[in-house]
Amino acid sequence: MKEIIIILGPTASGKTALSIEIARKFDGEVINMDSMQVYKDLPILSAAPTKSEMGDIPHHLFGHVDAAHPYSTGEYILEAKRAIDGVLSRGKKAILVGGTGLYAHSLTQGMVETPPVPPEIRAKTRKLVEADRKGQYNRLKKHDPYYASKIEANDIVRIARALEVFEATGKSLSDWHAEEQPPILKNGSWQGIGLMPEREPVYEKITARFKAMVSNGGLQEVEALWKRGLAEDLPAMKALGIPNLIEYFEGRAPLDEAISSAITQTRQYAKRQLTWLRNRAADWKKYPDAQSILRDLK
Repeated sequence: MKEIIIILGPTASGKTALSIEIARKFDGEVINMDSMQVYKDLPILSAAPTKSEMGDIPHHLFGHVDAAHPYSTGEYILEAKRAIDGVLSRGKKAILVGGTGLYAHSLTQGMVETPPVPPEIRAKTRKLVEADRKGQYNRLKKHDPYYASKIEANDIVRIARALEVFEATGKSLSDWHAEEQPPILKNGSWQGIGLMPEREPVYEKITARFKAMVSNGGLQEVEALWKRGLAEDLPAMKALGIPNLIEYFEGRAPLDEAISSAITQTRQYAKRQLTWLRNRAADWKKYPDAQSILRDLK
């Protein structure tokens, strides 16, 4: 068993309980690897572990960022490195757990460093692309022909992203990608575990859990964020369930409809997480449930 264990799986698959059990069994500490559980403003909707669930196991990088801050992958990598080094220096195992594949990939394979884009440039660029997708794609071919050749001409999201980076920096996205940062975890230093339960049971858990979240404070959590008037393009404001429930507070959808659409989107996200695990973590050992993992770890 390696000193660094990375547990990746879809939402509602039981990762939190598994990580705590592994940490307790093998004298470890848990480090968050979920992009929404870093925010202190949404412990319920992000399904962050509670104090009672954490028990006596030290946890790191949970609930330490304000929702108004556009927390980035680069910031996470720096904080994760400090947390991992601290855990290992205490002679403990570092148990990283979460559902954010980008974090796992960046830790183990390296990351592409791209700059933050001012909100006004982002908004202007996306409006231009939505209004004239073909024209803006041709513009992208002029500024960044290599990246343009790698994407579909109707891919609004990627066209806008490439153009906004160019507008903000004067440098193409391809040039930024060429400056990929090396991984902070060396080959052989970590062990990847994929928790991959059957899809339908996960979907059932998602439905039951989201309804429980709404009933047990999740609705008030979203209302507090909504009243702050935070920008809708902030990462925290895109957390599963938040845009849907904000529609309810703004009178654009009844509560049952908002809940239903949030559940549907969460199920779709879980499906994408499973696909990511199959395709991007192909060499990781996969397990159908937590019990299989615990039996296999030594």
